[in-house]
Amino acid sequence: MGSKSEVEGKPPHEEIEALQETIRHHEYQYYVLDRPEITDSEYDVLIRRLQKLENDHPELVTLDSPTRRVGGKAREGFVKAAHSSPMLSLDNALDERELREFDRRVREGLKDSPLTYVTELKMDGLSLATRYRNGIFAQALTRGDGLTGEDVTENARTIRSLPLSARNQIREFEVRGETVMNRRAFEALNARREEQALSRFANPRNAAAGSLRVLEPSITASRRLDFYAYMLLVDGRPPFASHWETLDWLERHGFKVNLRRQRCESIDQVIEFCREWEAKREELPYEIDGVVVKVDSIAAQEKLGYTAKAPRWAIAFKYAARQAVTKVEGIEVQVGRTGALTPVAHLTPVAVSGVMVARATLHNEDEIERLGLKIGDLVIVERSGDVIPRIVRVQEQGSYRKPFQMPKECPVCGGKVVREDGEAASRCINTNCPARLKESLLHFASRSVMNIDGMGEAIVDQLVDLGMVHSVADIYELQVEKLLEMDRLGPKSASNLKRNIDKSRLNRLPRVIQALGIRFVGERTSVLLAEHFGSLDKIAKATEEELQQADEIGPRIAQSIALFFKEGRNRELVERLRAAQVSFEYQTRKKPAGPLQGLTFVLTGTLSGLSREEAKARIEAAGGKVSAAVSKKTNFVVAGAEAGSKLDKALSLNISVIDEEKLLEMLK
Repeated sequence: MGSKSEVEGKPPHEEIEALQETIRHHEYQYYVLDRPEITDSEYDVLIRRLQKLENDHPELVTLDSPTRRVGGKAREGFVKAAHSSPMLSLDNALDERELREFDRRVREGLKDSPLTYVTELKMDGLSLATRYRNGIFAQALTRGDGLTGEDVTENARTIRSLPLSARNQIREFEVRGETVMNRRAFEALNARREEQALSRFANPRNAAAGSLRVLEPSITASRRLDFYAYMLLVDGRPPFASHWETLDWLERHGFKVNLRRQRCESIDQVIEFCREWEAKREELPYEIDGVVVKVDSIAAQEKLGYTAKAPRWAIAFKYAARQAVTKVEGIEVQVGRTGALTPVAHLTPVAVSGVMVARATLHNEDEIERLGLKIGDLVIVERSGDVIPRIVRVQEQGSYRKPFQMPKECPVCGGKVVREDGEAASRCINTNCPARLKESLLHFASRSVMNIDGMGEAIVDQLVDLGMVHSVADIYELQVEKLLEMDRLGPKSASNLKRNIDKSRLNRLPRVIQALGIRFVGERTSVLLAEHFGSLDKIAKATEEELQQADEIGPRIAQSIALFFKEGRNRELVERLRAAQVSFEYQTRKKPAGPLQGLTFVLTGTLSGLSREEAKARIEAAGGKVSAAVSKKTNFVVAGAEAGSKLDKALSLNISVIDEEKLLEMLK
């Protein structure tokens, strides 16, 4: 396919078309086939070039452009729409006897006509119906009650394995499939949620459903979802003679179709397929809970028909639950890379799905309380893929029970352990705790923070593993001679890294504040703190009440900052950074004066003449501030069409609500 160099220089419309085709090809190779042909950075170059061309020539933007993946506005709620034909659930077969009984009923219904089945892995996700008009993705509906579903079009548009364009001779068609989150993406999402003091998703299916139904498409885009197609409908019915033909057509037209499927001439072959994948299910990158068995012939499907709730020509063979009963012998606490303390149960070893299980995660104190669990209890433990096993419930209280208590000091470094109000997790707040040191270093050196180019994961691993760094501040004492002791770091690379470390001392105070890794203190909050206080020392000495005087600093953030600076090891880190001559002072910039000076606005709904970005820019240029959430500090809520919960909250707090016309008057 064409590269950037091959398409530049053409007229804009030709270059845009060529870039779109090239990007679609690479998205298909990466997200559908898992066979990338270019690097992520090369892909980003193509996307940025296309974005620039489309910004310069908005009249040439098409609905199926790859740049439209995250083009929708945040929604105040989901509307419902009717399905073209019912999305029915399947009857279940819980063992091989019930599967053979299904086969008997099918053969009786078809009067022993020739019969072929198609077996497909039953993916544990969220069913989705996607509609295409003139080959362009137009709408996506969740299953809902089977007759109507929620319109999640803008969110579904962000799923990279769902084609935005599937041009063919069929004018309008519908593709149904399963939206799933693979195991790696699931664990990464839960790790991020723990960092943000949010509850974990219980399983990938819940995570996929939650991700597809958030009201902000950019959030959906940040969580890697996959769409696996399994049905094609035209005017509400299959267009081909067999289900297998449908799957082949979908695959040819760019849809991701599960490769683990098979045509079976007998129920014995079906059962063999089910047995094979039950044994191999742990090897899959996603969760499955069984196998879907369908009669291949569409004519035979129509002859067999439906019951009130399910087709007679298909059944879901459900695998047995992967659970066992065992005893909790003890509970230890592990410290994660973000400082979160996680209780882990030590179990009497027990076989679950052929694997010996001796540990299970308990997540946090609230989970232990919810389970009513104490050491010595008999529990049901469940194994789910390659994720650490979890305890489902207490089966029987032990004869000798010992309650669990979260330690007050970190078991790794001895630092203070805190559990902030409203949080589920207890945390070690020592930035230099060995359990979280690598993560602290990576955060400190990242491009948007201290921007130490060359200090990536491989270098950080060696610095810590070789004992060269025990604190974030130690990086300023590294010498080129010491850096040369590391693998794959030659004289030039070592000199460049040392130069970049030294250069980072000159970063402005907001970057230094962010680099400390204080919970809830990101890039914007760091700027607001620097502008309000003017120095790191003043921030460190401020009380929670004084911290809340800064813009957008609420009680939760203020408490987190105060707790950080109360920890002696963190104060020691600050002093060492001072000794390294890292910048602690900030020249406060004057805020622009204007008619909206000192006023805080919240935008909700759709404005007719301004985009949200334009409205935000004009308010800030006039001296005002735009906040994402309504609070008592809000002066005005600007409500457009389809305003929702933010408007309701403004009314409940007696905050002034204005329309776009009034805002424009205030901006004059």
